[in-house]
Amino acid sequence: MPDEKPNEVQPEESKKKEEVYKIEPEAAPIVTQHEAKLDGKPFKYTVTAGMLPLRTPLGEVEAGIFFMAYTVESDKPRPLTFSFNGGPGSSSVWLHLGAVGPKRVVLQKDGMGPKPPYALEDNQETWLRHTDLVFIDPVGTGYSRAVKKEDEKKFWGLEGDVESVGQFIRNFLTKFNRWLSPVFIVGESYGTTRGAALSSHLLGHGIALSGITLVSSILNFQTARFTKGNDLPYFLFLPSYTATAWFHKKLPADLQKKSLSAVLKEVEAWARTDYWPALAEGSSLKPTVRKRVMGKLARYTGLNPQYVDLSDLRINIHRFCKELLRSERRTVGRLDSRYKGIDGTHVTDVPEIDPSNAAIFPAYASTMNDYVRRVLGYETDLPYYIFNPGDLWKSWDWGKAGDGSPDTSEALRQALSNNPYMKVFVASGYYDLATPYFATEYTLDHLGMDPSLRQNISGGYYEAGHMMYVHVDYLQKLRADVETFYKSTLA
Repeated sequence: MPDEKPNEVQPEESKKKEEVYKIEPEAAPIVTQHEAKLDGKPFKYTVTAGMLPLRTPLGEVEAGIFFMAYTVESDKPRPLTFSFNGGPGSSSVWLHLGAVGPKRVVLQKDGMGPKPPYALEDNQETWLRHTDLVFIDPVGTGYSRAVKKEDEKKFWGLEGDVESVGQFIRNFLTKFNRWLSPVFIVGESYGTTRGAALSSHLLGHGIALSGITLVSSILNFQTARFTKGNDLPYFLFLPSYTATAWFHKKLPADLQKKSLSAVLKEVEAWARTDYWPALAEGSSLKPTVRKRVMGKLARYTGLNPQYVDLSDLRINIHRFCKELLRSERRTVGRLDSRYKGIDGTHVTDVPEIDPSNAAIFPAYASTMNDYVRRVLGYETDLPYYIFNPGDLWKSWDWGKAGDGSPDTSEALRQALSNNPYMKVFVASGYYDLATPYFATEYTLDHLGMDPSLRQNISGGYYEAGHMMYVHVDYLQKLRADVETFYKSTLA
């Protein structure tokens, strides 16, 4: 809406500027009964869709958070898992309709995008088998809104986001009498940043988490910011570049003959012993050593040695996505580097779009809008924001962390130290160029955690991308891994 100047002092104009959203955060939720076929057998569950209000210390409602909760009747107490995605600025749709919920977007078996029209199917790998679920849309995503538009920015930052989602969790436990349930969190991408911060935040409010699942994790943003003087990402992204080149058959013949795991083991060792020390040398690196490193780097990335040389041995993620398949006039995806994209021009440095996002976004957007309104019966005039339309991540307030690199790994360490019963499961995809697995390993290895707590963290690896669950084989593996994690945590 363009800025407008009032011609005269008019009360109606001032009302427009305040812009109050038409949300009903205190309206009764919509409750519906459903039945799925899991393993050929009927599986009954209840869905509760609604808004919970966020209040100021004085009790004034300032926002409403939309949620969809799934519960199953049981003779035994069931754990409760809160789920959210990342962005920042993304709704919970991806984990909801991709991996965790009882319905799943129908994709091709290998995870590639489907042809419209789109559809949902019963998710045979739903986590509802072993835990009740609550999907949270943070303020500014899904149907969640601040009451007044002018108050939105309060929630759009590292600290405000954790405060608001933390308040929602406390409110939910109170409203639905779940304070004595074992509480878990699952977050994806920036949702892992939020999840790590929440583990400590909630503990301060008397909520000790039983476990956290981090899907495609990023806790320390220094590992992924390609800024001048920060060589860490070049080192940590390398194995994911290698995996991508291996998948697209761009590595030398002897490497292509090896299994992916064998190739990654080799490149990880070289990165630690040769590549990282070479980067640390900077311009003091001896020409003979530089030439040797340049050759190896070209070998492990599938890029031309001259390109590696001109890049000063430092390959930026976006340039890699553009350069690897340039001779084929194709790009590779960032969220999932198995996907290929087609740009309008082939002489630029970075891709126009991320083909791995573009391929599946319409399917998730269409099915969610249909599902929440038609199947769950939740009606509102508000649009459901899969992503916040204002590029929320660009203006996100990182607080004090904005002066350097945001890092919530310390909050996770504190939570583990103060709550040694909490367990953490980390899921990583080899073809994820947004949150590379090697960077996640580096962060976890540098938590400064007491050795006795290291066994609290476990993980799974998948030959897929950021959303490894779009590939049916890895959807199954993820569910099996997570179910084992829950059982061991609750034993």
